[in-house]
Amino acid sequence: MLTKAKKPHLPLGDHQTAPWYGKDILSVKQFNRADLEYIFGVAHEMRIMVERIGTFDLLKGKILANIFYEPSTRTASSFMAAMERLGGAVIPISEVKYSSVAKGESLPDTVRTLGCYADVIVLRHPEVGSAALAAQYAGKPVINAGDGVGEHPTQALLDTFTIREELGRLDNLTVTMLGDLKYGRTVHSLARLLTQFNGIRLNCVSPKILRMPRDVLDEVAEKGIPQKEHTLLDKVLPETDVLYVTRVQRERFEDAAVYEKVKNAFIITPDVMKAAKKEMIVMHPLPRITEISMDFDNDPRAAYFRQMEYGLYVRMALLAMVLGKA
Repeated sequence: MLTKAKKPHLPLGDHQTAPWYGKDILSVKQFNRADLEYIFGVAHEMRIMVERIGTFDLLKGKILANIFYEPSTRTASSFMAAMERLGGAVIPISEVKYSSVAKGESLPDTVRTLGCYADVIVLRHPEVGSAALAAQYAGKPVINAGDGVGEHPTQALLDTFTIREELGRLDNLTVTMLGDLKYGRTVHSLARLLTQFNGIRLNCVSPKILRMPRDVLDEVAEKGIPQKEHTLLDKVLPETDVLYVTRVQRERFEDAAVYEKVKNAFIITPDVMKAAKKEMIVMHPLPRITEISMDFDNDPRAAYFRQMEYGLYVRMALLAMVLGKA
């Protein structure tokens, strides 16, 4: 169960001179710690307002174009729910094979067209850099909902907000990332975002062929964050405050035989978690396959479904911010 939200501290209103009004959200590299504290403050207030009221008219009259070139359940529905909770409307484009894209329309033309109808665009696309390209042409704020194996900044924000709400702090934590660290864009963004906080220690646990990319490791190292790579979880689990589990993504493998070799490299079970702290959390961006046993779901440390709810509040905050209402 989510912990009870505290009294809000930030007033909501119409502030079209606010720093994030009209801005694109493309990468976690855009944010400093002050930005994060502001976003999380607004997200916390959104949580309180949803718990007290449910829906409200902060974005009444505004329209979101939700453009997904890849399948999505959580991110697409989360943004739709966020916009509708705020009183706005949504143009959902989740099956591009039925859109003008199937006729050969370019991404720049698609976003320019949707920008004529909407006030903000959320985009998921299989190519790295696609969100930045869209932002050059859209004429309306673009929010990156995942660009290939590149970044997933809103996921990293909701992940960090989850840690804050669950553990009460973002400093002095040992974070262990587990599973597919090569293709998992969520861990790439989260690792970068965690460098904004003090006393972070990062463990990367994966099969050798799914190691965290060198460029991510180098960026984290440049920020002075201690990090270690492992192929076994048992060495680092007892010291872990946040265990971030990822699935091995079948769709990223060209060779099915290689996928079969690594798909069950790590499985979190109640027995495995006996070695972990009593006060820690297990996170997962979902969907999960076999990497976390359903037998663990009722453990209070299993935060992954609460994590999904926190994502709603973060995305509500972001939409309000870029539309000048926070």
